[in-house]
Amino acid sequence: MSAFVRGAILISMVAMLAFSGCGGGGSAGSADSGGGSPPGDGSIPGGGIALPARTLNWEAPSSYTDGTPMNPTTELDRFEVYVNETGSFNDTDTPQAILGAVDPATRQLTASFNLANIASLTSGPRYWVSLRAVALTGLKSDFSPPATFSF
Repeated sequence: MSAFVRGAILISMVAMLAFSGCGGGGSAGSADSGGGSPPGDGSIPGGGIALPARTLNWEAPSSYTDGTPMNPTTELDRFEVYVNETGSFNDTDTPQAILGAVDPATRQLTASFNLANIASLTSGPRYWVSLRAVALTGLKSDFSPPATFSF
């Protein structure tokens, strides 16, 4: 099978936003922009107000687009999280967060991320989010269908 056919990873994302009040999400600690939890008064170090949690959940792909089975635990390198205010994503976009596909401590696949950990996001605008899976070979999936959220 050609590398091109295997290149497009089928990413079967169940991109859902669970609007819970708790912080954190999966293995997203490496994408946190701050050092620790915000103070109890809702402020964050350096000023401003902490954003409420907006947790994005997904399922890792289990095959390539040509149907070839994939073991995501051993074949995926990372997930890339893209956020903008238009809902249109393309290959020139820069991810706002990059998450390891597998948590090194638990050896479990990463399956969620707290979007409030993206420092550039603010309260008010309507945002769109999309994900890409990236194989160890560097091959990237298509963008997942976008989902919307706001703080």
